[in-house]
Amino acid sequence: MKIPTPDHAMAADLVAQEPSAADLAAIETEMPVLVAEVELLDARIAALDTPVPEVTIRRIRRARRKLIAARLALANRPGEPVPEVA
Repeated sequence: MKIPTPDHAMAADLVAQEPSAADLAAIETEMPVLVAEVELLDARIAALDTPVPEVTIRRIRRARRKLIAARLALANRPGEPVPEVA
């Protein structure tokens, strides 16, 4: 009988924590929303560092529109439950 070492127990825990195929599919489905949220955050951070020129204002507007479009596309997918988006 082999007694599991802490390394074996840790490896078993890590395997149990791996995302399932369904989890990965859900992440892939939500990826456009995640990317749009990051772009909006990037634009807002850029606006914090400098005086806000018109280019930055347009960048923020584009990022907001892209985020809204991505959320709308995700919500309108037929036959799939709508995940909660913040």
